[in-house]
Formats: sequence, structure tokens, C-alpha cells
Amino acid sequence: MTKEISRGRGRPRGFDADEAVATAQRLFHARGYDAVSVADLTQALGINPPSFYAAFGSKAALYERILDRYAQDGAVPLERLLRTDRPVAECLARVLEEAALAYAADAGATGCLVLEGTRCNDEQARAAAGTFHVAAQRQIRNFIAQRHPQDADRLADFVSTTMAGLSASARHGQSLDRLLATARLAGLACAQAIPAEKPRSRPATSRIKPRSERSD
Repeated sequence: MTKEISRGRGRPRGFDADEAVATAQRLFHARGYDAVSVADLTQALGINPPSFYAAFGSKAALYERILDRYAQDGAVPLERLLRTDRPVAECLARVLEEAALAYAADAGATGCLVLEGTRCNDEQARAAAGTFHVAAQRQIRNFIAQRHPQDADRLADFVSTTMAGLSASARHGQSLDRLLATARLAGLACAQAIPAEKPRSRPATSRIKPRSERSD
């Protein structure tokens, strides 16, 4: 006679929530939000549905956590690229090239997780992705506006639209060389649209005259 051992409804021992979020991120990035089901997630994470909902609340709530993680270590690093000591056009060109490189870096997870999320069907997930997208747009616009306020809106729109196109093209299988060619062409367009800038120099400091040059 055999005795059936009942399976607990809690999370398995050794369950690592951070590792689970990383695993789910790879799944969402590879397939897109709409193509990933809760069943897909529980299978990939090795937990049952009650454990999944206890740990994350919902598929959309898990996706929000993934977007937080992606913003920290997966998205284009705007903070590093938008430098106040460099010409605006140069910085925007670097952002676009970095986007092309990032979107094609992993053949199994192409494009931008945030930008692709703004196109998904789930309202909560789409809104979460939209929040990150708008924040990035605002950061680019504010950077431009510091020196070229009259051009900030149209240039920020151009850069954001180009990044969205690069993401979509990467998802469709466009090669890195072609993505970089597009990014560089867009960078040249930014340079044409912005008045010439001189590199920012340090404030001049008064020179202490040698004793031989003093009149007193």
C-alpha cells in the first residue's frame, strides 16, 4: 500500500525571488509580455500557481518588478551618456548607438523591454512600461533643454522615435550592422539640427603675476 504525499501550497525551499525575477525577465524579453502565460512562468520558475500569486501578486505585478530591474542594469544608461560637459549632439548620437548595441546584444532577447512593453495588450503592464518610457523621454528632453530649449521637444521626439524604430527592427531580426548604420545616420541628423557648440571649458582663473611683472 502506498501513501500519497500531499504537495504544499507554499513556495519550495530555496526559492529565490530575485533569481525568479531574472528568469521571468528573460522569458518576457524573449517572447514579449502577451506571449508569456502564467503557466509558462510557473513552469520556468518551478513553482505552482498559488505560490506564484503569493510571491508576485499577478503577472502584471511581476512585470513591474522586472521593469524596475531592467531600468537598473538593462536599459540604455542615459545618466552616463547625457553628459553636461559634452556637446548635446554628441551625447544624443552616443545614446542612439548604445541603443543599437543593446537591442542586438542578445539574439534571444532583442529590442527594448520597455518599448516593446508599451505595445502589449494588458492595460496594467502597458501603463507600467509607459511610465518608464515617459521618464526616459523626459530625461532626454530636459538634457537638451538645458542648452537648446527651443529645440528640446522636436529633438527629444526624434531620438525617442528613432529608438522605438531600432527596437522594433531588432525584434524583426535586423542585423547589428544595419541598426548601427541607422543610429549613426540619426546621430548625423541631430548634429545638423543643433547649432554648433564649442566644448565647455573651465572658468578662467586669474594668473598670479611674477614679482618681476608687478608695478609696485
